[in-house]
Amino acid sequence: MLDTSPHPISVFDMLKIGVGPSSSHTLGPWRAAEHFVRELRASERLDRVSSVRVELYGSLAKTGRGHGTGIAVMMGLCGNDPETCDVDEVQRLGPATLSSGQLAIGGTRVVPFAREHDIVFDGAVSLATHPNGMRLLAKLDDGEVVEQVSYSLGGGFVAHDVADGEPIAVADLTVELPCPIASADDLLRWCADGRSVADVVRTNERAWRTDSEIDTGLIRIRNAMRDCVFRGVSTTGTLPGGLGVARRAQALHRSLLGPVEAQDSAAWFDGVSRADLEFGDTVRLVSCLALAVNEENAAFGRVVTAPTNGAAGVLPAVLFHHLAGLDPDRADIDAESIRFLLVAAEIGAIFKKRATISAAMGGCQAEIGVSSAMAAAALAECQGGSAAHALMAAEIAMEHHLGMTCDPIGGLVQVPCIERNAMGAMKAISAAHLAIASLPELAQVSLDDVIDTMWSTAQDMNVKYKETAEGGLATRIPVNVVEC
Repeated sequence: MLDTSPHPISVFDMLKIGVGPSSSHTLGPWRAAEHFVRELRASERLDRVSSVRVELYGSLAKTGRGHGTGIAVMMGLCGNDPETCDVDEVQRLGPATLSSGQLAIGGTRVVPFAREHDIVFDGAVSLATHPNGMRLLAKLDDGEVVEQVSYSLGGGFVAHDVADGEPIAVADLTVELPCPIASADDLLRWCADGRSVADVVRTNERAWRTDSEIDTGLIRIRNAMRDCVFRGVSTTGTLPGGLGVARRAQALHRSLLGPVEAQDSAAWFDGVSRADLEFGDTVRLVSCLALAVNEENAAFGRVVTAPTNGAAGVLPAVLFHHLAGLDPDRADIDAESIRFLLVAAEIGAIFKKRATISAAMGGCQAEIGVSSAMAAAALAECQGGSAAHALMAAEIAMEHHLGMTCDPIGGLVQVPCIERNAMGAMKAISAAHLAIASLPELAQVSLDDVIDTMWSTAQDMNVKYKETAEGGLATRIPVNVVEC
């Protein structure tokens, strides 16, 4: 049985660099396949593998073709890392494998591989532990079969069940945090001595890393977000998958700021921060930033899971909206970025501990809703709000996403997903400003209340609205999905 009790969660567990379009249906299965190959290599069985087979169940099967689950598993089996691989290889591997009829497991052990036969999408079966279940099997040259059952828990988190009845480890239980946090109330208590949310989160993060490592890692995350936006506003065309969705971020950017002429993302953002934008332009810019990220995500680009890929555009849109409002010549942009990301990650971790960040478990409220809450809290603190203001901002943002279903057309992370990121970003900004202008002690609903409500709503929600493409908009718009 899956152990869902609260465990220590690092900032870098919540914010991960990966490849789109889905953290639960692409990044998670990819990581599961990597783990399978590592286990084969560690047990000295990799060079004895004669064939492999992947069985995808439940939500992974129902929307896996649109999410690129099959190609993600193949990338993982070949030993490609989503954080560092050539993203163009994602769309090259499928045709290459079809042509050769082979797959290089771990990059070295070449075995026969027929994608339509060796990757099975079984939507009629859902494993009891989690709707995102999969089984990987490797047959060895002596007939032995090695098996791994894995579960993609959302946000790129993966659990593995290698023996019947054996508990599944989902975190490093050896880490003891100085300020353990299982709820928003816990976080608020740790801030009672005057520390900010970011201060408390950094104190905990030191259980894993030095301050220098924390700062370097978070700037790397920030830069990956910025690179993703830059690619998104620089690219035109139609997104893959068969739905025919046209990219819009580039045209929106052109109408606001002119064509992208910068040679890199740092120079581009410096130009954005110096632009003279009026209120209406700022609103359009936030939408442009969110669209840019999720168009890249839908095109198998590199994004930051925050807390998921389908919701990856909310946090960078709000972060760069905030940074662009600072004086580029006087503000410490790096320090402000680090502060923002520390707060956002902790809010996401509390949602994961008390509820879920998986749309297959909770609908889109668990993705866009959580990302909006993360961004709202971070913005509130960065704009001078107290810890109580930050938690109130997160509560307001989630309150207005409760009940949101996940109904992707064709199982593609495109409609309504891309636009929802823009809406989630705007709600986060509104929530932050509302919270700062309020007295948190007068709030009728706490963040813990709204998280628990989100979870109970998720349990009441019909399964067809949980990333199955069997309800809502997904049943209204016909599409023939073109698998990558």
